[in-house]
Amino acid sequence: MRRTVLGLDRVVSLLLGIALAGLGAALLSWRADWPGGLWRDRRPYPGTGSVQAATGQPWWPWACAAAGTVLVLAAVWWLIAHVPRRPVGALLLPGSDRDGRLLLDPGGPAGIAATVLADTPGVRSAHGRVVRERGRIVVVLTAVAEPHADLDDIAGAADAVTADLRTVLDRDDVVARVTVTVAARRRSISRVD
Repeated sequence: MRRTVLGLDRVVSLLLGIALAGLGAALLSWRADWPGGLWRDRRPYPGTGSVQAATGQPWWPWACAAAGTVLVLAAVWWLIAHVPRRPVGALLLPGSDRDGRLLLDPGGPAGIAATVLADTPGVRSAHGRVVRERGRIVVVLTAVAEPHADLDDIAGAADAVTADLRTVLDRDDVVARVTVTVAARRRSISRVD
């Protein structure tokens, strides 16, 4: 999912949450007649005369149709924006010409790079995947480090792994992103006596 869609999701969720909390607080305060007398002077159920007058106007069906169209288009856009991204297919390597094409599945080198990174002392696990972000192909390596691990060693290993990836893929449009998270607890290793 793109960052703009994630940001919009968060803003809409926040606004809906505030609106629902405000509506709930208003209903609770109305039922409890709080704050002292604010609702006492109001009629318990508002009249529907103004609503009936508005719905009888000649512009009402057009306004409903326009609002419905906007909501349908927004819903379709929302659904399309939330469709998961497809994985990156085979990459065309340099050396391809009319005689033949050299193709490489980028998942293989990403998986091997994750395995090499996982063999670094202090790294508990690592995973690799390839995605397309903003028109670029990104090899995403995610590693989990032990709490006692030396992060300089892990950073050096990540640099070496990404340099090897750059050599293997031999493409200018492929970049690598390495994310290292530190585990909350040490992993207990069972002892065999």
